[in-house]
Amino acid sequence: MFKQRPWLGWGPGTYQFVYAPFQLASERTVISTNLGDRGTAHSEYLGPLSEEGILGLLSVLLLFGYTVYLGLMIYRRARDGKNRELSFMSLMITLGLITYFVHGFLNNFLSTDKLSVPVWGFMAILVALDVYHSHEKPNPDKPEKARSKPQNPNKF
Repeated sequence: MFKQRPWLGWGPGTYQFVYAPFQLASERTVISTNLGDRGTAHSEYLGPLSEEGILGLLSVLLLFGYTVYLGLMIYRRARDGKNRELSFMSLMITLGLITYFVHGFLNNFLSTDKLSVPVWGFMAILVALDVYHSHEKPNPDKPEKARSKPQNPNKF
């Protein structure tokens, strides 16, 4: 499927309707169908590649990559600021998402509500942690660089 339409793919959600002619007869099983009533690519990466082409795959890779980057940056910032609860929570969420992203090479569960809700929910939690804790006051135990006070030009 990818070879025929590499850049933009066949369109979102079209895998089950387009895949049948691409399946080899030797790979068909008792659950194979030509009706387009079920089925999807068994990969979080191959599905977007076939449906949205290279641009879709890059979008998924950027989303997953940025999620891991954000989670690790929150962890580092919280660890440096001595916020143990935040660092632990961000690390556990990030590790859980990494586990899912690795598992995504072999299966696709984001099309089901049973796993898509936690995955998108954990991504939203990371964004909320970043927004909420990005402007925290510095830890008083950690010395800051001395700042010079601005001089008042109206003072004689």
